[in-house]
Amino acid sequence: MGTLSHRTRQLLRFTLLEARCCAFAVALIGGIAVSALLPELPIARYDLLLIYGLALAVLARKLGWDSPRDTAVIAVCHLIGLVFELVKVRMGSWSYPEEAVTKIAGVPLYGGFLYAAVGSYVCRAWHLFDLRLGGYRPRVMAVLAGAVYLNFFTHHWLPDARWILAALLLCATAGTRVRFRVGEQDHRMPLALSFVLIGFFLWIAENISTYAGAWTYPDQLAGWQPVSVAKFGAWALLITVTFVLVARSRTPRPLRSA
Repeated sequence: MGTLSHRTRQLLRFTLLEARCCAFAVALIGGIAVSALLPELPIARYDLLLIYGLALAVLARKLGWDSPRDTAVIAVCHLIGLVFELVKVRMGSWSYPEEAVTKIAGVPLYGGFLYAAVGSYVCRAWHLFDLRLGGYRPRVMAVLAGAVYLNFFTHHWLPDARWILAALLLCATAGTRVRFRVGEQDHRMPLALSFVLIGFFLWIAENISTYAGAWTYPDQLAGWQPVSVAKFGAWALLITVTFVLVARSRTPRPLRSA
């Protein structure tokens, strides 16, 4: 009974910490959902969401959710996301069908906040879970994360290398483990598994976001459809880009013995 009670408390602590990590993302997606229910306003919805996203970023800084270093990393994630959106929208992978003043080449500037939210999650998790890495290969991971990012563009003209990159990432993360703290107890997880789990929950968030009208895939133009399961794998790969950026901004810390 004592062991069960302890595990229940740990699960509750873990859930609470995860909720705190997701605060920015939940607020952003919630705002997108609410914006779809608003009556017609003198300001375009995408423009309103840009203001809302900026307000969230300022609030996160004021509340101490993000340190100055975190804010810089999150801003880089926003810019990387905007570049990603510009290319993908141009290639017809998805679209933002509504009009807006703050729209460049078919992409509203608020679109970068979707990637900034992922950056916010990883930064917050690093703090709240006291993350430490063992066996991490920063240079190899940086090269592979860059290749993953580029492949999402080049596969429109060249053979898609995502499966090769996935295999290389498995090799690069072999033996790499993440230690995280919940309460007074440390837990360990293979880094590759964390990418898969985060990718899954990002796929869930993408379904919610497209349902709320954040953007639209071609097969959703006639009515909302669940996002392809293939996007789950895409997110599991793409999260490596954010992870490498955040890890690079951190001072390496050795794993403490259990």
